[in-house]
Order: sequence, then C-alpha cells, then structure tokens
Amino acid sequence: MEPTVAADLVARLTVRGQTVAVAESLTGGLVSAELTDVAGASAVVRGGVLAYATDLKAQVLGVDLGLLARVGAVDPDVAEQMATGVRSLMGATYGLATTGVAGPDQADGKAVGLVYVAVAGPGSSTVKALRLSGDRGEIRTQSVLAVLSLLDDELGDRTGEDPPAAQR
Repeated sequence: MEPTVAADLVARLTVRGQTVAVAESLTGGLVSAELTDVAGASAVVRGGVLAYATDLKAQVLGVDLGLLARVGAVDPDVAEQMATGVRSLMGATYGLATTGVAGPDQADGKAVGLVYVAVAGPGSSTVKALRLSGDRGEIRTQSVLAVLSLLDDELGDRTGEDPPAAQR
C-alpha cells in the first residue's frame, strides 16, 4: 500500500473542508482502515459501511433490489449506487465504494479480479472497472489503491489549494 495516497487525500480534504464516507464489499474495511490510519483523519472521514452481504447493499445503502436481482452485486451501477448511498447516509461530500470478486473462486458468474470502484461527489459520480490479477489479498489491496486514486482524480488539480503555511 502507498500510505502517501491516503495521507495526501486526508490533507487535501481537510484544506477544502470536505468529508468522505466509504461503502465496502470485497475490501472488507481496508479502505476505511487506510484512511483512518492517517493522523487527522477524524476531520474528514465521516464513517463507513461494510456491506459484504448483498441484501445489506439494498437495506443499508439503498441499492435498488431489482438491479441486484438482475445483475448481482458485482456491477458498475451497483458500485455507483453504493457510493451515492453511503454519501447520503453519512452526510459526506464524497462517497467511495468497492465491489468485486477477490477470489479464490468466481462469484455469480463473475471472474476473479473483476472489481468496480466508485466515487460519488457533489453533482457527479464516476465508476471504474478493473480487471485485477493476483491472489485474494493482492486483489483487495489493489482495489483499495484504485478507489483512493479515483478520489484523487475526482478532487482534481492541486494548484487551486492553499499552499502549506511554510510556503505562504
């Protein structure tokens, strides 16, 4: 894991006065752990939902039951609804979500390594499909980095931010 990614995100969100919440399936809390491992994370991390069971994605995060019945839990629209749902539930500026198949076996006809990560923010959401390789742990670790990188992309250009006090 690259600890600087999470630390950079926490710092940037803090400067902007923005917050984040996380909905996790295959990562099982690893995204939340990565963010909260950063000193000062309490200023920006609102909370998270570990919705490993498919029914919880609907009951807690508001993912459409019909969608889940049609496509299963590993789908770009499910990831987007998870991110939107956790953002709303936690009252955060940004919602992140992970869903996919870490292995060792396929699930619901979906291949090992198929992962969707999503970020929902003010006015927009983005979903990224990943085809990852490696063992279960490697796929989960790569998924954490991917969703944090997606938030990094969503936050955009760093040039509009206030420089650290030492550079003012």
